[in-house]
Amino acid sequence: MPERVLVTGGAGFVGSHVAEFYATRGSEVTILDNLSRVDTLESADETRATGAYNWKYLEEEYPEIERVKGDIRDAELVEEIVEGHDGVVHTAGQVAVTSSLTDPRTDFEINAQGTFNVLEAARKADSDPTVVFASTNKVYGDNVNEIPIRDEGDRYWYDEDAFEDGIPESLSIDDCEHTPYGVSKLAGDLYVQDYAERGEVDAAVFRMSCIYGPRQFGNEDQGWVAHFILSTLRDEPLTIFGDGKQVRDVLYVKDLVRAYDAFLSDPEGKTGVYNMGGGSETTTSLLELLDVLEEETGARSDISFDEWREGDQKVYVSDISRAKDELDWNPTVDLRTGVKQFLDWYDTYSTEN
Repeated sequence: MPERVLVTGGAGFVGSHVAEFYATRGSEVTILDNLSRVDTLESADETRATGAYNWKYLEEEYPEIERVKGDIRDAELVEEIVEGHDGVVHTAGQVAVTSSLTDPRTDFEINAQGTFNVLEAARKADSDPTVVFASTNKVYGDNVNEIPIRDEGDRYWYDEDAFEDGIPESLSIDDCEHTPYGVSKLAGDLYVQDYAERGEVDAAVFRMSCIYGPRQFGNEDQGWVAHFILSTLRDEPLTIFGDGKQVRDVLYVKDLVRAYDAFLSDPEGKTGVYNMGGGSETTTSLLELLDVLEEETGARSDISFDEWREGDQKVYVSDISRAKDELDWNPTVDLRTGVKQFLDWYDTYSTEN
């Protein structure tokens, strides 16, 4: 386990859980965040300010964590902060397809150039840190939608035996439509692979599916599981883009952090590119999640439907075989248990706020 860990985007949902994980285990932790999420997400508002909430949470619960307000686009700052750490978890990024379509330059500067800055800082650092990069399933673009699917009532599923376990890391990224977000994350993804292959930095790419859990304030742009839960609890209407039968594998955030740590603690000889999610055993459609939420809360939001959004995938499920084999890792939290844990957290949160 690394002794000194830097988490970029450390006030974000995933980043804050990474920071908490290492702080509770005695590592020295630094987080870097510019707290920009509300500004960069089209449908975000102050009541769903994940970064501001987690910044305060970490300050109060883990005062030993060093908190630095700064931007990964500032190469000099990143180089200064990376030095001295032996592990870097790079979760900072522009996180929404919708925002990338309206402002692709900012999306590129954060996701591609920002990742390059982190890699260069790690390459130069005397402390020789191992790097984990939070990538995305969107790197596969519309090739995902070229796989035949079948309608199973309230969900779609792959209609080709080769994909019964989900999408492997070998699926082509070429000859298809992408989005600016998918392209910028893929650029960072490939830079990480290149630096690792050339031996410049020990590094891994985690192409994440839908990650959810406590301290996440999702909205229409990003974090759909949390968005659905919060809208249900707050009796707010929900818009479903498409027909609601689209399927995702979902992964509880603490399971994700364990996978990160498995690589950071022992990077030697590992491939370094992992599709990361709940896999074929932990999937849900949007409609199915609404049913689970109604069973757990007794409530259901008013639902309206709109056109499919650009870059959406009707089915995306991660084949997590490589992560299981190389990292000796398995998801441990099923969807219903994860939802209950989110509800327990929100009950405490709403009482305190």
